[in-house]
Amino acid sequence: MLIPNEILSQELSHPLWKDKGIHLAIKRLDQVHELASGNKFFKLKYNIEQAKKEGKKSLLTFGGAFSNHIYATAAAANSEGFESIGIIRGEETFPINPTLKSAMEKGMLVHYVSRETYRKKNETEFLKQLRADFGDFYLIPEGGTNSYAIQGTSEILQETDSLFTHIGTSIGTGGTFVGLAASMNANQTLLGFSSLKGKFIHSEIASLLKNSLIHPKGPFTIMDDYHFGGYGKFNPELLDYIRWFYDEFGIPLDPVYTGKMMMGLMDLIKNDYFRPGSNILALHTGGLQGIAGFNQRFGLSLPL
Repeated sequence: MLIPNEILSQELSHPLWKDKGIHLAIKRLDQVHELASGNKFFKLKYNIEQAKKEGKKSLLTFGGAFSNHIYATAAAANSEGFESIGIIRGEETFPINPTLKSAMEKGMLVHYVSRETYRKKNETEFLKQLRADFGDFYLIPEGGTNSYAIQGTSEILQETDSLFTHIGTSIGTGGTFVGLAASMNANQTLLGFSSLKGKFIHSEIASLLKNSLIHPKGPFTIMDDYHFGGYGKFNPELLDYIRWFYDEFGIPLDPVYTGKMMMGLMDLIKNDYFRPGSNILALHTGGLQGIAGFNQRFGLSLPL
């Protein structure tokens, strides 16, 4: 079983929100595990337990070449004695980026497929072919989101977090947001910052909630204006903010998820979205492993 480290929340002090009578803290999920960190730890926890119950020897999952999920699955599989297979979207490129290099060092068998083929990842015939190619495996979906993942992410909030009036998190596949929605209190508001461009995320979350039979006790809002152009997209303003945040608080943020979420939260604070007396908890959902590859790919030097 994956064993978590103690999760600490760090108070963030700054004149911007102090003058508005607002408290802001960040929950360091990025420190929950040395390798399978952030929200991925919680998404994988019960999937790995289920794989053991089913007597599986290998885990197979899907992701892009810079995927946090691919990295975490390889690390967790290695830690728990599983073989792992990563079905990677797109062609093999050299040099191998740090994400895939680390996954392969952890024993993951990396298999590249075309983008057209990758879109078949949920089709029965494609999965049947993968079993013919790689043998019997435990399947974890892209991004890790399934019922076991939601069971895990529902454990992120602890009793000590009940004092917060607002919970902020990034949204990718939605598994973390839905898990938080399942465990939030009636006096709390959940804010999700989508890293993907488009309004479709609202229906995606609604479907996840419905299919998971989750009825949140408190209100929630999905922010779809802080994607900076879409998944993996960025601009100089976002990069400057990530550097500023590290200089100010000593906490690294990634440009795909947490950087956008924290910048969104600060923008809302600046524009008086929150009432005086609000006590906000931002979740640092990890993703820091991707910074090295991001820097390599774009010739940047974001802090790690």
